[in-house]
Amino acid sequence: MELPVVNHEDYFAKIGDDHKFPINKFGELANYLIQNKIVSKFYKPSPCSFETLSYAHSKNYILDIQNKTLSKEGVKKIGFPLVDSVVQRSLVATGGTVLASKLAINYGISCNTAGGSHHASYYGGAGYCVFNDVAVASHYLLNRGQANKILIIDLDVHQGNGNSEIFKDNRSVFTFSMHSKTNYPAKKSNSNLDVELEDNLEDDAYLNTLKYYLKELNQENFDFIFYIAGVDIHFNDRLGKLKISDEGIKLRDELVVENFFSRRIPFCGVLGGGYNKDFNKLVELHSMLHQSCAKYIGS
Repeated sequence: MELPVVNHEDYFAKIGDDHKFPINKFGELANYLIQNKIVSKFYKPSPCSFETLSYAHSKNYILDIQNKTLSKEGVKKIGFPLVDSVVQRSLVATGGTVLASKLAINYGISCNTAGGSHHASYYGGAGYCVFNDVAVASHYLLNRGQANKILIIDLDVHQGNGNSEIFKDNRSVFTFSMHSKTNYPAKKSNSNLDVELEDNLEDDAYLNTLKYYLKELNQENFDFIFYIAGVDIHFNDRLGKLKISDEGIKLRDELVVENFFSRRIPFCGVLGGGYNKDFNKLVELHSMLHQSCAKYIGS
């Protein structure tokens, strides 16, 4: 059996050819996974329902996105134009993580080829994040009794402030964020556990830090894992401030996947951020999540 991976052509949106967000990466990642025989097919999600979205976002905000009535200030904070394809993409990508979470329950491990929109909070989006897909999917599992204690492990270079805000009073979700101390957002929220990294940190120090905190996390009795595998920790990323190599990212993903999968905890990997100066390298780096997960399916 192969790794269940979720993808949809609507992960692409018309944000303008000169936009600094690499929107083409979602389609190219799907092509890469097929061409390199990491998967042979994809599970196709439906747009996330209003009811499911409302677990993690205010109804007024959801309606403002769906009806494209969000204020100019709100649109600016997100960073995407509020056009039909962006609305559709946001709904489908969120539905993709919900579907991936259900696949992880069924098969033990799964991935989305999008997701990790961790800056979106209850009242609005930010930082290229419209809806917080992991928060929505976490509530979805909890509400249906498919999980009781969820860990969100966020290794994007930016703090997962949206998750920490949404779940600050929820004891059923533990938020862990290991991120660049000086990077966006300027004002950090309080996760259950934050690890702030100094600029220009390299592989050995990064991986040793991660190993230490994985041991700490293993003391908890989590029954579901969401992993936000941002690759903007790479030394050639336009928005990152760390100096992690290709091999460092590969080892990071393998560490995280092996740590939780070996303990038979359902595991769902989502993309997170990546803004590499080399687009082809960006796609390759994102694929390391899926390659790491594919090693364990059926084992």
